[in-house]
Amino acid sequence: MIVLLSLNYLMRNFKAFIHAVIALFIISLGARCDGQVELDTVLMEKAERDALFSTIQGFVGNWWNGSDLYPDPCGWTPIQGVSCDLFNGFWYVTVLNIGPVHENSLRCAKNLEFRPHLFELKHLKSLSLFKCFKSQRHQVTIPNSNWENLAGSLESLEFRSNTGLVGKIPLSFGVLKKLQSLVLIQNGLTGQIPPDIGNLNKLKRLVLAENYFSGHIPDIFSALGDLLILDLSRNSLSGSLPLTLGSLTSLLKLDVSNNHLEGNLLKEFANLKNLTLMDLGDNRFSGGLTLSIQEMYSLEEMVLSNNAIGGDIRTLKWENLHNLATLDLSNMGLKGEIPESILELKRLRFLGLNDNNLTGNLSPKLSTLPCLNALYVSGNNLAGELKFSMEFYGKMGTRFGAWNNPNLCFPLGVLPTSHVPYGVKPCHQEIKLVESNTDTGDVNKTSHSTASLGLMSHGPNDFWWTFPLIMVLLLNSYIGL
Repeated sequence: MIVLLSLNYLMRNFKAFIHAVIALFIISLGARCDGQVELDTVLMEKAERDALFSTIQGFVGNWWNGSDLYPDPCGWTPIQGVSCDLFNGFWYVTVLNIGPVHENSLRCAKNLEFRPHLFELKHLKSLSLFKCFKSQRHQVTIPNSNWENLAGSLESLEFRSNTGLVGKIPLSFGVLKKLQSLVLIQNGLTGQIPPDIGNLNKLKRLVLAENYFSGHIPDIFSALGDLLILDLSRNSLSGSLPLTLGSLTSLLKLDVSNNHLEGNLLKEFANLKNLTLMDLGDNRFSGGLTLSIQEMYSLEEMVLSNNAIGGDIRTLKWENLHNLATLDLSNMGLKGEIPESILELKRLRFLGLNDNNLTGNLSPKLSTLPCLNALYVSGNNLAGELKFSMEFYGKMGTRFGAWNNPNLCFPLGVLPTSHVPYGVKPCHQEIKLVESNTDTGDVNKTSHSTASLGLMSHGPNDFWWTFPLIMVLLLNSYIGL
């Protein structure tokens, strides 16, 4: 009887447990359905959807109609490169990236265009076009108007690797007051850099590299105090550097290399205390090394190569630049001896001093720099014997260049063939001989040895005088046998 009562009790509790589980399951389904309905109610306004679709079709072609998207472009199956945010209960496009960034990114058509619907995306924060405009037959220019429609939202504008994107930078870019990043790199853009860019006082990154910009760099930087990156390299810019570059006290990277810039290096460089990279290479700067450089304590990479700057390399206190990892001073017309203060640059990895007018010896202490893995001193007037260890040559390999120094040599017989520095001649060895001289009694005269004959080197007349004596000695030796 007790057993039957226990079984009935367990059965009643089990049924209650099953009912509870079923109830919880139904409740969870209801919650999920309610959530689904709530998600489905968050839709994109028709005007926003139409503007987005037309904009995308202008870049990728009318074949695209978004038919595979559910329930809208920002729903469960979003477009790769398109991001949205909620504003007043509706989805709005905030990011539009077109081009082959990812495998499933939207690819640009051969004949594409900027459609005016782009400027109807009133919450757009970021616009990027990568490798879209590539056709030289169907070239496209950036629209000059309607950018003011995006002035209240656009923070990043990037056109990268669009060789078919030509024409000038629109002056209307100057109205994009919220813009923090303007990147126009490796396009076909021409003309001058518009001074209106100086109105973009929230810019943190200004990259206009690898285009065909010409003219002077506008003096606009006094209003760009938040700028972190300035890259104007690989254009056809001319004239001198504007003095207001010195006002960019937050700047981390400055690259104006591969242009036609000229004039002296700025004294205002001393204000750039946070700069980690400065590349002024391949221009026409002159006037010697300015002392302001030695106050740029944060520099990790400095490239001044291929400028006719001239002057003495010992002008600067190089030990002040203790963070330097790359120092390229090649082909600058520098003179003087390589300063010992460079030995204080313990983080230095690359040292380029080639193609200058440097003199003196090459200190073997350079091998004590713990991080150095490339040293180029070729094309100078260095002299003397190289005294680096075999381990140093093995470590550097082809990254050590010392050729075209006529008076520089390496010790003969000390290094294996594999470690002999390319283009450096062996040193002439000298030996000391004791000669008997009954007239003067002098001894320890120095004479160059002739290794192949085992004879002392004399003038031609001395050789003919000693030849009979040698023959007599050989004959006596033969008779003695």
